[in-house]
Amino acid sequence: MGLLLPVVSVSLLLVNGTNESRPPPPATAIVQGPGPARPLPLPDSPSGMTRVAASAQPETEEPAGTPLSLSVQSGDTLEVLFRRNDLSLTDLAAMTALSDAREHLRLLRPGDTIDISHRSGRVLSLAKELDEIRLLHVDRNGEGFHAGVLQRDVDIRSVGGHGTIQTSLFDAGMAAEISDAVTMNMAGIFQWDIDFIQDVRVGDEFTVVYEELWRDGVKLRDGEIVAAEFINQGTSYRAARYINRGGNSDYFTPEGRSVRKAFLRAPVDFLRVSSSFNLNRRHPILNSIRAHRGVDYAAPTGTPVIAAGDGKVTFRGVSNGYGNTVIIQHGGNITTLYAHLSRFANPRLGSRVVQGQTIAYVGQSGLATGPHLHYEYRLNGVHRNPRTVTLPPADPVPAEYWEDFATAATPLWRQLDLYRRSSFSSASN
Repeated sequence: MGLLLPVVSVSLLLVNGTNESRPPPPATAIVQGPGPARPLPLPDSPSGMTRVAASAQPETEEPAGTPLSLSVQSGDTLEVLFRRNDLSLTDLAAMTALSDAREHLRLLRPGDTIDISHRSGRVLSLAKELDEIRLLHVDRNGEGFHAGVLQRDVDIRSVGGHGTIQTSLFDAGMAAEISDAVTMNMAGIFQWDIDFIQDVRVGDEFTVVYEELWRDGVKLRDGEIVAAEFINQGTSYRAARYINRGGNSDYFTPEGRSVRKAFLRAPVDFLRVSSSFNLNRRHPILNSIRAHRGVDYAAPTGTPVIAAGDGKVTFRGVSNGYGNTVIIQHGGNITTLYAHLSRFANPRLGSRVVQGQTIAYVGQSGLATGPHLHYEYRLNGVHRNPRTVTLPPADPVPAEYWEDFATAATPLWRQLDLYRRSSFSSASN
């Protein structure tokens, strides 16, 4: 997860084939744009652009062609579309042979649109939108073609909002004009400290500053969260996104501690806790007092189960009443156990896994009355309550990056304060 700054840049990657006869579309860059009506005046963030360009090619004028827009339907392939529109299959073979275009042209999804310029079936150019930002462009170069993936102009706008929970987290997000996706991402940032199923209370507050991606005056989608605060039962949790000089990003507290922990509290997207850690629980099937040394998370059969932390798979198989079971050995003499699984994922016995990697799927194998994950956390062989045990922290901001982190994060803390104060001011008017 999906769990990741103020500097935003996008590079133009333009990869050529053989000699080009027409120049590619102009280079583009992401620029910092003004926010919509909601944002407050915020500290400026630098932006930049890098370009990896093709070598210069001689310019010649390409004759105009007939435009044609191909709409991909279920079951369509490029060959089917080319045959249907009397386009050259020789040209298709030449374009799909280009290493920079092959995968993009092979993967077609219903709803995709491919724009072609041709003259009597002879393809002059092809364009395919890969996502909101990237565009595949293939141009004729003599008897061959060259391909490039272009990054189009995008404005990154910094916006934010503040909410107070009255009924639910999502209702509060909606009232603050924050999308469900941003609300979910915020919960993902603080998931190691806050159980958003069990711990959230009426009166809890949150503030979030995030990016929006715009192009040609139209909002494309919400971007990454750059800073967030959640006040849970009076305790404040803050995090800011930081990208170090090596290009690695994560979220850190004002003290430079990672918001991540070495372990997840709940390694499954569950509906409810169906049975808590209880050493005196009566077993629902055996009808006798039998210690329940883990937590049961009720979830539909087939729900992915993920590794709670980095480690090595030391058991993968059937274990008596546990049914299908996986055990992972972690550092610090910690082991975690995942039981009643319906089936296993790819990691085999002896495989290394990383936190968040899918290892199996929820089921009700063994002695289970319904589909759920039975999860155990053991330290030095002793069972601990996974929901309350103190989890070891992840690595903090490295000492060599501390000054850079402090410089980058300081304006983000101010932004959180501005949005929170603005919300209180609006509420009092």
